[in-house]
Amino acid sequence: MLAGCLGLLVVALCAHAAKPVTVKDVRLWAGPDGTRLVFDLSGPVDHTVLKLENPHRVVVDIPAASVASERVLPQGQGFVKQLRAAAQPNGDLRVVVDLTGPALPKTFSVGPQQSYGHRLVLDLTPTKATAAAAAAPSAQSPSSSSSSSQPSVVKAAADAHGRDVVVAIDAGHGGVDPGSVGKRGTYEKHVTLAIARRLKERIDREPGMRAILTRDNDMFVEHRERIARARRQQADMFVSVHADSYTNRSVAGSSVYVLSARGASDESARWLADRENAADLIGGVKLDDKDSVLASVLLDLSQGASMSASVDAAEKVMHELYKIGNITNRGVKSAGFLVLKSPDIPSLLVETAFISNPTEEARLLDPKHQQRLAEAIHQGVRAYFYANPPPGTVVAELRAKQAGTTVVASTAEGESATGSAR
Repeated sequence: MLAGCLGLLVVALCAHAAKPVTVKDVRLWAGPDGTRLVFDLSGPVDHTVLKLENPHRVVVDIPAASVASERVLPQGQGFVKQLRAAAQPNGDLRVVVDLTGPALPKTFSVGPQQSYGHRLVLDLTPTKATAAAAAAPSAQSPSSSSSSSQPSVVKAAADAHGRDVVVAIDAGHGGVDPGSVGKRGTYEKHVTLAIARRLKERIDREPGMRAILTRDNDMFVEHRERIARARRQQADMFVSVHADSYTNRSVAGSSVYVLSARGASDESARWLADRENAADLIGGVKLDDKDSVLASVLLDLSQGASMSASVDAAEKVMHELYKIGNITNRGVKSAGFLVLKSPDIPSLLVETAFISNPTEEARLLDPKHQQRLAEAIHQGVRAYFYANPPPGTVVAELRAKQAGTTVVASTAEGESATGSAR
């Protein structure tokens, strides 16, 4: 009896392992922070990944798989020089990714979602050595020898006099993550990118302000990587753009979210647990060389100030959105959204409308309404920064002139002084 059961189990396992899978398509994106390959599959797969050097390449083996056609292999870009695929004697499919240089591979599987089926995703990101080389000043630069020995300081006001206010704009979802889908088939990821681009263009026209996008194409970016991109650009604010969805299609309106107290507590614990690897906080404060109590106090102070600023900015954005249409609630809402969890950057998430509502779906597709939304968000962000200008920025100087004072100097500690205009 036992032998019979084992025999059936072996047959079942073999049948499962031998189930053929087809690579229906391969999609490739390249951006400033890495390159992504997405394999569209006819079913779920196991896989193995091998990183090789001399020359640099990544090998992906997929059991019992085949390529629908050689034409599905895209031309190289980013880290990908070229793609090659061939069947192995054991029936596996081997995909060789020839690289333009050293890169770190990371893979993960994604199940069916909306119009997408099973997918295998391969991300290629710079190694520490290549990232450091790209960030290093040119050997021909006269200041390279002196600057290379200096520790990096994030936003020291004394060194950044006259700088622009930087706003990181995060277009929600993207790539393998389409977000919510409207009744007419509108993908949230496309709407958020369109609004984000309009918002960036509007902010860039504002004197003393500039915007950066966490994604500028239809590419999936992990939530923490979105925060990391904002921090690498030393952003003063993080604005994530989304379109809401609900089962009741009559629900409509905009809403603005900030980080909840529970979400802040969870993130604080994570930062303290991983502070040896954490980046500097705004102002150049590091956690890795502080004892537990001091690190906790510094983080709480930074996070408390950030959350307070987030609420203030969110209220101003909400006020502007109220002028162009109905909103779900006049008050700012709070939630534990991961993209809001930077402890040192004021962050807010704007649900521009309900894409599940047919009327609002049509409005979200209207370029004029997209521009109205971008203008409203811009006006709210602008109002916040003119009420709370970061020291050493052009906005601070413009605000001081409006108030009848002029910025005289900044101390070595980054404190600013003002005096009466003459």
